[in-house]
Amino acid sequence: MRSLLLFLSLTLAAGAAQAQTETIIEQPPGALEQQAAPPEREEAAPEAAAPPATPEQRLDRLYANLKRERNERAAQRIAGIIRDEWNKSGSASIDLMMQWSQRAMGDKKYDVALDFLDQVTLLAPDYAEGWNRRATVHYMMDSYAKSMSDIEHALRIEPRHFGALSGMAAIFKAYDRKQAAMDAYQRVLSIYPMMRSAQAEVSRLAEELAGEGI
Repeated sequence: MRSLLLFLSLTLAAGAAQAQTETIIEQPPGALEQQAAPPEREEAAPEAAAPPATPEQRLDRLYANLKRERNERAAQRIAGIIRDEWNKSGSASIDLMMQWSQRAMGDKKYDVALDFLDQVTLLAPDYAEGWNRRATVHYMMDSYAKSMSDIEHALRIEPRHFGALSGMAAIFKAYDRKQAAMDAYQRVLSIYPMMRSAQAEVSRLAEELAGEGI
């Protein structure tokens, strides 16, 4: 009887061990590892790249930096970058005519420069620098009324064009309109506070106007 009970105990133990082995074998490879592994964290979606700045946005930032800058040399560098932006017409043919006009101005061939700039203002009426460049040529030819007309065109397109405003101030000076000239230079300084030439002109004109008032 004792032998029979021992036989049954051993048989049941063997059966249980075999069942456990079969359960493990029936599971697909890697199942245990998958069950034991912690859940993976979802990767964050990559941030969308910021769109490139438009020419208007670049100019807005440059003008803001120019207005804040109190180091003269740094301000000059910013002003130079702004001038480079002014010169970008977006048209290869317009850019080429602007280069030709600049070369003609350097050679003092003002009539030739005007021929090119007439075409620029006709083909690109919303290009402020075309009007400003033609205003400069008219000023060099002492055609102040025509120069002022072109300056006004340029400023309607880009009111912060401190080059055009400086030209306006110079024409007012030529007409001996000192108060108007000083007002124009002050507009320049509201955009480009570290422009030394405009600072000097405002100081000089203020002294002259004060002296005339005595």
